[in-house]
Amino acid sequence: MEFKETPIKGLIEIYPRIFEDERGLFFESFHEKKLHENGINAKFVQDNQSFSTKGVLRGLHLQKAPFAQGKLVRVISGKVLDVAVDLRKNSPTFGESYSVVLDSGKNNMLFIPEGFGHGFLALEDAVFFYKCTNYYDKASETGILWNDPELNIDWGTDQPIVSAKDQELLSFEAFKNGY
Repeated sequence: MEFKETPIKGLIEIYPRIFEDERGLFFESFHEKKLHENGINAKFVQDNQSFSTKGVLRGLHLQKAPFAQGKLVRVISGKVLDVAVDLRKNSPTFGESYSVVLDSGKNNMLFIPEGFGHGFLALEDAVFFYKCTNYYDKASETGILWNDPELNIDWGTDQPIVSAKDQELLSFEAFKNGY
């Protein structure tokens, strides 16, 4: 596995070593020891999977402490534009976002620590998979509007398919004042 630090501390891109031959391919999608050796000391307790059709945008989601979640995300099929926003109040990169295309052809992954908002846009029909460091807790879920002007995230579209629930998330300003 190759680990690439991003400009936001703790947010790490991961590229597995892929072995291909005439039969197909093989790669390790999770290796706890290698994650630990590269500064990811997360204990994963829950796996989630979703399917999204092209154009669906999910997010920006997070869970508040004490149920905050770190995530290891990837796509099993398709491509997504994956976005993480640093929402750690004392972070020098608070409010900054990072995006990467997760592509099932590359099998690349992104580790998102606790304290980040997360969302993705399906660039193709996509099966999205993620490991979580904490269990889902409905009372702790919150989020920020995907198109908040202060965050100014370039999703590559201004008309994605967004759930009614995600259209009612907080503005970044309201999040800052109430979180």
